[in-house]
Amino acid sequence: MKIDVLTLFPEMFEPMNHSFMKRAQEKDLLSFATHNFRQFAVNKHGHVDDYPFGGGAGMLLQVEPIVRMLEELAPSPQTEIILVDPTGQPFDQAMAEDWSQKDHLIFVCGHYEGFDERIRSYVTKEVSLGDFVLTNGELPAMVMIDATVRLIPEVVGNAESIVHESHQNNLLEHPQYTRPRIFRDQEVPEILFSGHHERIQRWQRKEALRRTLLRRPDLLAMAQLTQEDQAYLIEIRQEEGLN
Repeated sequence: MKIDVLTLFPEMFEPMNHSFMKRAQEKDLLSFATHNFRQFAVNKHGHVDDYPFGGGAGMLLQVEPIVRMLEELAPSPQTEIILVDPTGQPFDQAMAEDWSQKDHLIFVCGHYEGFDERIRSYVTKEVSLGDFVLTNGELPAMVMIDATVRLIPEVVGNAESIVHESHQNNLLEHPQYTRPRIFRDQEVPEILFSGHHERIQRWQRKEALRRTLLRRPDLLAMAQLTQEDQAYLIEIRQEEGLN
């Protein structure tokens, strides 16, 4: 996969050169680069923003520097060009899974008050990290890239771990434990030492359902639940006093 980022602050992406992002690049699973579109500023002072026509607070990023930078990267018709913007579609796990199968992603990060509206005609998707506003698009872009790259085959060492993570299949992950077996009167559930894999899997499934019901009941409406899952949910509601 190839990922390019258009940004006024390339230095903010230094964390992308560590951990699994670094390993993905070393394994040639990922090509990652940042591009400062200030190089295409249309005035001698290097400004890429200007006052909005019609008045208004703040400054807007100009269309020309960003479009010229995009043209320099020569994206193919299959390239996903992502405008990181608070008015965009909320980012989620399904989007990360879709992007992880793409060959080329380009992220356009903004600063200031926003973008010249005409920039939107040069992107394929507008995405927001959530219903809040940050001072820049670099931080959301890093989060989206992290969530996407880790889904590329062979990037994460244990592929099986990804299958059971929170938000996969619209369920939160079940509780997990490691040593010590007892810590300050808090004991690991006995079932996990039974050696009975089928019983352990059933316990994990039920606890994943419990956690999702208690913390994110909205996800259950989108989850693919079996008859056994429905029976577990009845038990859980009785155990939690939710009936």
